[in-house]
Amino acid sequence: MTISEYSKGVEKLVDPMMVGKTHYLQTKLAKLPVWLQKKLVNSATKKADKMPFVVEPYCTFLFYELEKPAQVEQFMPAGFRPAKSAVFAGSDEKAKYYGIISMFRIHTSVFWGARAEYYLVAENTQTGLLSWVMMDYLSDTISYDERHGLKSPDAKAAVMTTTCEGDFICDLKSQDGAKQVECTTSLLKGKMRKLNQRLWIEGNTSIAYGRLAGEPDGDVFSLTFFPEEMQQALDIPLSSVASYKAFTPLTEKVDAKLDRVVSFPFAQHMLSDSPGNRTHYDSAAELKKAAESVRLKQIKTL
Repeated sequence: MTISEYSKGVEKLVDPMMVGKTHYLQTKLAKLPVWLQKKLVNSATKKADKMPFVVEPYCTFLFYELEKPAQVEQFMPAGFRPAKSAVFAGSDEKAKYYGIISMFRIHTSVFWGARAEYYLVAENTQTGLLSWVMMDYLSDTISYDERHGLKSPDAKAAVMTTTCEGDFICDLKSQDGAKQVECTTSLLKGKMRKLNQRLWIEGNTSIAYGRLAGEPDGDVFSLTFFPEEMQQALDIPLSSVASYKAFTPLTEKVDAKLDRVVSFPFAQHMLSDSPGNRTHYDSAAELKKAAESVRLKQIKTL
């Protein structure tokens, strides 16, 4: 299977009408106790272990250097520890401790909308894989995690777009005012650069929820995709960033400074593990083999 065939196949797994029905159903199920919501979701995922996961163009990342990684270690789930990594490839790239804010629009077989997520870069001490530990997120659409269950949107009137002048604009605010993601940056001076494959490939096949967003065990899951999806992206000069604001109270409590801005000017097509399912890849070659051999028409999705 080629990348084009895989991309088309993943897109075909997303039915907008079914997504709409799921959004409506969530408004009813959200009234149930969290333990019962989780039971219902776990029952569904036994029959559907994958979810088509399409990140739309111009997904943008803010990388914050963490000058005191010990400040965030307490928020790591069991089996994870802060780890250094470079963002781009190259012998002159310096590895640092990072916190990451990602901003993107997404469509899946279950939800459709805008999201901003806050990650810490860590090492999974059991597998040795560089991992992305999700600490918190903000969205204008439904979501699911171990702590909240079937979560209703926490942001309304969300903005996640690009303009004809080449600007990327994000403006998400939680309804209670406790969280905000705001960023305006020009993409025009961005240059395509090779990415550090360990950070971007390992990190997206070893994702865990931190203590603020999930259970203490991390609830590790993976994305399945062609490694080429993470081969290169736009390196945006910091001088192109007109404005940005921290995401959660946690980002304000740690010593962090904006160090890198990265944007993907193309859609990324993936299959995400459904809640409770875990796929493990030891290498990029193993990941690519899985993407090439997947039978999309036989996949039963959420």
